[in-house]
Amino acid sequence: MVSDGKAHVLNGSRIDKATGQPSAPAPRSWLWLLTLFTLASFVEGAFYSQINAFTPLYLPKLGIPQDQVATWTGAVVAITSAIGLPLLPFWGALADRYARQPIIVRSFVAHFLAGLGMVLSGSIWVFLLARSITSFALGNSGLMMTTLSERAPRLRQGLAFSIMNSGAPVGVFIGPLIGGALFDAYGFRVLIAINVAVMGLVILGMTFGYRDQFVGTDRGPLLGMAAESVRIVLRTPRLRALFPSLFALFAAWLLALTYIPLVTTSIYTGSETGKIVGLVIGAGGLTALIVSPLLGALADRWGHWRVLITAGLVGVILWPLPALAHDLWSLAITWALISAVSSSVFAISFSVLASSTTDEARGRVMSFAYLPVNLGLLVGPAIGAVLTRVSLLAVFPAAAVLTALGVGGLWLARNRSIEQPGNLSAANGEAGQRKS
Repeated sequence: MVSDGKAHVLNGSRIDKATGQPSAPAPRSWLWLLTLFTLASFVEGAFYSQINAFTPLYLPKLGIPQDQVATWTGAVVAITSAIGLPLLPFWGALADRYARQPIIVRSFVAHFLAGLGMVLSGSIWVFLLARSITSFALGNSGLMMTTLSERAPRLRQGLAFSIMNSGAPVGVFIGPLIGGALFDAYGFRVLIAINVAVMGLVILGMTFGYRDQFVGTDRGPLLGMAAESVRIVLRTPRLRALFPSLFALFAAWLLALTYIPLVTTSIYTGSETGKIVGLVIGAGGLTALIVSPLLGALADRWGHWRVLITAGLVGVILWPLPALAHDLWSLAITWALISAVSSSVFAISFSVLASSTTDEARGRVMSFAYLPVNLGLLVGPAIGAVLTRVSLLAVFPAAAVLTALGVGGLWLARNRSIEQPGNLSAANGEAGQRKS
């Protein structure tokens, strides 16, 4: 515990001396933090999306034969996503022991180094090694959401989470829109070099742009702390069902997102491939920018679970449509609709996750918030690497099947307990959270 003369900081919470209760931060403080975190998430999403969108177009220059590009596209994403997964539990444990802010900044440093390595790479193996560094950036968004949840008013947390978590999906779509023309004019390396420069600015902003009052107090063994975080998820009935459900939803999205550049270039055969890929993906970003916050606000009023499940069902209907597109216009329109729904599912899912655990366990659970995304980024493209040997368009019905499985899991998860066995809690409070 530390003191600033007016309030104590205990286990990351500011405690007012006079009342003994957590002190509320000023509204301007949480709005600024929301803005900073949303911009950082946007830049991170744009960085990832430009790598994913233009790597398939860049692989032939790294020596990959054209007939092997589809297989390598999925393999590159899956391999580079897998390396950092075993370390994911430790980032939350390190934050609990020391502080959250350095662990958050660490992720953007990893992106900076990965981008620099890709700029300097001249072979597929060096490129793979450099891109693998991005997997050491895992675990930042859960810590950012935990920090934001401590400052945002409770009745605005759904909206705050939706806005912050729409930053990455919008970046995912807007990134190629901005980068397409740069790719056509200057090439992949120059595009990534620009990303490296922007990421440097993000590092400065996340380092000096706010002060995190959280002070870690847990001094247990790191391995034990990491294992306890995993046990919390495995022992909580709702989380046991919720995590696989979200994994299925995100695997569907990331499966299709990985291959939409190749689907686009299978229809368009002109010289401005980067620009056209960027326009198709960017149309989805513009739609998501409008729809995601609206559905987030609707979820605050109508219920996060209801909106999440409904959006998932709409996704099941929409996913097969791009496979039926025979021109760029129909592909762009169907992809825009899917992108709007998928980004909304992505954003609202974090509010559902935050309400699916107890106050005491929320910090550790939210450090795993992106685990379904990271696993989806591994499994979805790996499935695509196999399916595209049969047909490139097979990724879309496969996405529909994965989404249906995810929606079914959500329906089962929403009625399960948020308490670990043996914990004593108010049943009424749990029932109220289930209905929300």
